[in-house]
Amino acid sequence: MYNRNVAVLKPQDLAVVLYLCRPSSSRPPYAQIAAGLSMSPSEVHAAVARAVGSGLLHGAELGHRPNLSGLEEFLLHGMKYAFPAERGEPTRGVPTSYAAAPLSALIRPSNDLPPVWPYPPGKVRGTAFQPLYRGAPKAALRDPLLYEYLALVDALRDGRARERKLAEELIISRLRPAVHA
Repeated sequence: MYNRNVAVLKPQDLAVVLYLCRPSSSRPPYAQIAAGLSMSPSEVHAAVARAVGSGLLHGAELGHRPNLSGLEEFLLHGMKYAFPAERGEPTRGVPTSYAAAPLSALIRPSNDLPPVWPYPPGKVRGTAFQPLYRGAPKAALRDPLLYEYLALVDALRDGRARERKLAEELIISRLRPAVHA
C-alpha cells in the first residue's frame, strides 16, 4: 500500500546527502549545512527528513549519516530517471559533468560546447545544463568536494557511456572508503 505520509524526494535532498558524505564524526548543524549549500536551514531540515524517509540517510539514532550503500545504488541506477538532465541554449556558467574535475582530467575535450550550469558570473561559455538545485553553482564554487560530487552526478544524469562509466567508478571510490572510516 502507498504511504501518503512519506514526502517525495526532491533534487536538493540529494545535495544535502552528498554534503553529508564528507568525513566527519558528527552531522554539522543545519545552519552550517544550509550555508554550505546556499539553502535555508528550513530547506535543509525538510531535505533531511525526506532523505531519511527515502532511506538515503539513516535516522537520528545513527546521527543522520548517509546510507552509503543505498546512496550508491540510487546514484548508479536511479538518478537519471528520478532527476533527468535538462539542457538548454548556449550560456555563460560553471562547467559540470565531463567538463569539470575530476572527469575533465580523464576526458579529452571535443569541439562541442561543454555543459555548464547557467550562472551569470561564470567564466565558461557552454550549453546550459540545469543544476540539481538552484544554489548548486554558488555552493560548488565555494566547496571543491561538493563540486566534484555534483559534477559526477551530472555525468550520471546525462553523460555518454564512457562518461557515465568513469563517473560510476569515481563515485564508488569516494563512497566506499567512507564505509570503512
